[in-house]
Amino acid sequence: MSGPMIGTLGVIVLLVMLVAGTPIGVALGLVGLGGLAFTLGFEPAVIKSSVLMFETMTRYELGTLPLFMLMAHLCFAAEASRDFFTVAARFLGHRRGGLAYASVAGCAGFGSINGSSLATTATIGLVALPEMRSRGYSDALATGSVAAGGTLGQMIPPSGALIVYGIISEQSIGSLFTAAIIPGITQMLSYMLVIALLVWWRPSIAPALPRASWAERFSALRGMADIGLLVVVVTGGIVLGWITPSEAAAVGAMGAFIICLLRRRLTLATLHKALTDTLKTSGLIYLVIIGALVFAAFVSVTGLTDAVAQGIAGLGMGPIGTMLLVAVFLLLVGSVLDGLALMLLTTPILLPLVGDLGLSPIWFGIFLVRAMEIGFVHPPLGMNLYVIQGVAKDVPLMRVFKGVLPFLAADLVHLVLLVVFPVIAMGLSHWVGR
Repeated sequence: MSGPMIGTLGVIVLLVMLVAGTPIGVALGLVGLGGLAFTLGFEPAVIKSSVLMFETMTRYELGTLPLFMLMAHLCFAAEASRDFFTVAARFLGHRRGGLAYASVAGCAGFGSINGSSLATTATIGLVALPEMRSRGYSDALATGSVAAGGTLGQMIPPSGALIVYGIISEQSIGSLFTAAIIPGITQMLSYMLVIALLVWWRPSIAPALPRASWAERFSALRGMADIGLLVVVVTGGIVLGWITPSEAAAVGAMGAFIICLLRRRLTLATLHKALTDTLKTSGLIYLVIIGALVFAAFVSVTGLTDAVAQGIAGLGMGPIGTMLLVAVFLLLVGSVLDGLALMLLTTPILLPLVGDLGLSPIWFGIFLVRAMEIGFVHPPLGMNLYVIQGVAKDVPLMRVFKGVLPFLAADLVHLVLLVVFPVIAMGLSHWVGR
C-alpha cells in the first residue's frame, strides 16, 4: 500500500472516530500514533510522538492560551458582557432593529476579551435575548443575530482558534491577531447590513425604541471604561508590536483581576471557578494540540499532502479558483464536523498546498477560521444554534434555523470576498509591518 493511500485511510478512520463521538484530541493522537507505528514502526513512532509532546509543552507561546482564558473568565465575572451590550443598546436602540445591532456589537466587544464563539453566544444571549423579545422583536431576528454575532468571538482578537492554528502551523500569533482585525470588523458590518435589510423589508419584526439621553449614553460608557481600556491596551499593544501576545495575555489577566476586584465582584468562589475552568479548558486544548501535531507528523510521513497538492494543482484553476474549491470542501465537511475538528484535520493537509500556491499562511489561518465559524451557524449541526435554543427554550429549533439563514448568506459572501481580495486580511499586517 502506497504512502498517500495509508494517509487517506488514516483520515477516513479519523472521520469515523469523530462522527462516533470520540474526543477530538484522543482521536487525533490515536490515529497519528497508530499511523506512525504502521509506517515507521512502533518504537520510532513512540519516540517521534514523545519528542513532539515535549517540544509542544515547553513552547513559550503555549502560555498565551490559559492567560487569555483566565482574562475572559474574570471579565465574565465582572459582567463585561452586560456592559458591552448596554453601551451598544444606548447608542443604537432607538433605531429600528437597534437591539439586534447592539447584540452584534456586544458580541464583537465581548469577543475581544473572550475568544470563544460558544461562550460569546451564551453570555450575550442571556443578556440580549430577553431584552429583544420583551420589546417585540421577532424570535427569528433575535436568535439569528445573536447566534451569528457569537461567531465574532473566534475572529476578533484574542482568538483561541487563531492561537491553536498559530501553534500547529508555527506562525506568529501576533501576526494572526493583527490580520484578523479587519476581517472581524467587516464581518460585524456584514451582519449589521443584513439586519438593516431585514427591518427595511419587514419593519414589524423590530420596533424602534425611545432614544436614550446623552446622559444615559455617557453613563453606560463610564461603566465599561475600564474594560474598554483593557481591550485597547491588550489588542493595540499586540498590533503595534509593543508587547508580545504572551505579555499581552499576562497584562490582560492581571488587568481583568484588578477590574473584578475594583468592581467588588471578586470572591474566593469566583476566583476558584475562574481558575478551575481555565485549567480544565487549557488541559483539553493542550491535548488537542498535541494530538493534532502527532496526526500532522503522520500525514507528512505518508506523503498525502504532496499528493493532494499535486492533484489540485493539476486542475489548473489558479490560486483564487483553488481556494474557492477548498472553501466549498471546508463548508461541506464543516456541516458534519465540529469547527475545531475541521481546522485540525485540514491544516496539515492544506497548509503545504497554500504554500505551493504562493499564498500567505497567515491569510490561510484567517480564511480557515472564517470557514470554521460558518460551521458554528450552519444548520443542522451548528453549535451556536443549539446554545441559543438552550437560552431561549420556548423558541422552536426550526425558527432558530430560519433566523440564522440570512446571516449565513452574508457569511458565504464574506468568505468569497476574503478569497478574492486577500488584502482584507493582509492589508493591516502590511501597514504596521507585521
